[in-house]
Amino acid sequence: MKEIDDELEEGGVVPDFVDGDRELWEHYRFVADKGQELLRVDKFLVARISGTSRNRVQQAADAGCIIVNGKAVKSNYRVKPLDVVSIVMDRPRYENEIIPEDIPLDIVYEDADLLVVNKPAGLVVHPGHGNYSGTLVNALAYHFKDNPDYDVNDPRMGLVHRIDKDTSGLLVIAKTPDAKTALGKQFFNKTTKRQYTAVVWGEMRESDGTIEGNIGRNPKDRLQMAVFPDGSDGKHAVTHFHTLENLAHVAVVRCQLETGRTHQIRVHMKYIGHPLFNDARYGGDVVLRGNNSGKYIQFVRNCFDICPRQALHAKTLGFVHPRTGEQMDFDSKIPHDMQALIEKWRAFAASIK
Repeated sequence: MKEIDDELEEGGVVPDFVDGDRELWEHYRFVADKGQELLRVDKFLVARISGTSRNRVQQAADAGCIIVNGKAVKSNYRVKPLDVVSIVMDRPRYENEIIPEDIPLDIVYEDADLLVVNKPAGLVVHPGHGNYSGTLVNALAYHFKDNPDYDVNDPRMGLVHRIDKDTSGLLVIAKTPDAKTALGKQFFNKTTKRQYTAVVWGEMRESDGTIEGNIGRNPKDRLQMAVFPDGSDGKHAVTHFHTLENLAHVAVVRCQLETGRTHQIRVHMKYIGHPLFNDARYGGDVVLRGNNSGKYIQFVRNCFDICPRQALHAKTLGFVHPRTGEQMDFDSKIPHDMQALIEKWRAFAASIK
């Protein structure tokens, strides 16, 4: 269990702890008094959190969500003087009430257990840090406003995973606690199927490849992640890529995640010398390939205007249905801005042959 201290994504939030592939946020924190007698942590927390039960606290402990002095503990752990006891969850704490907002949702699939949506670029997933409205969670609150069984504030249901604000694509939402538990295990065990389409700077020399290297916070820029190939920091990360098309000074690639780290594709592609096109965070928003003629530079600027964000789309998503056991596979179209970008580069590549 590792503690994280800074914000990372504008309009988003970063976890307070990471545990393997899990990213966790602190919802409660208590410091035991100097005179604290040894007491089971489940009893300790029930006495301090109104409206909860010992059984629910024990379930949280079984899920690794009770942290004492930075380490997960079981419900029979005995709290000692000055222990720091936290309850963590797999989503940020919503500091304000979640107001249902009639934000259009592109629903790809829905049944009694889950919902799959195609998120547009620019939509923040979770409220927090200046984005307390206009998020996907606000949209879900509106969508489920007439469903008495869905509580947008209940961490036992809701979003199972996330994608960056300016990345588009598929996300799965659990409508029941059982569905979230089952889907969460699949993401944790890396049995889900996730493929992304990206436009990157530079022609790819290899048709297929694998990028492997720990990803952690960049010590020189706390708003970035970085690759630590020697394993000295960060968490193990693996990205497989396939070149779909080389277009003069850019390429269209398909990336398949073996792990799910923060900014993984963006960081890994930069690491091998191919930053995502127009990725301002990782240096892809300047002319990185081609000549320095005024005409070419204007062409690239026009491309930036066409796709004013990192050119990354979560195109496919596959998982086993949490109740039926059926394999569920979803595919989404490349969004208009990225498709227009690709077509513009195709025309340019054809013109210089």
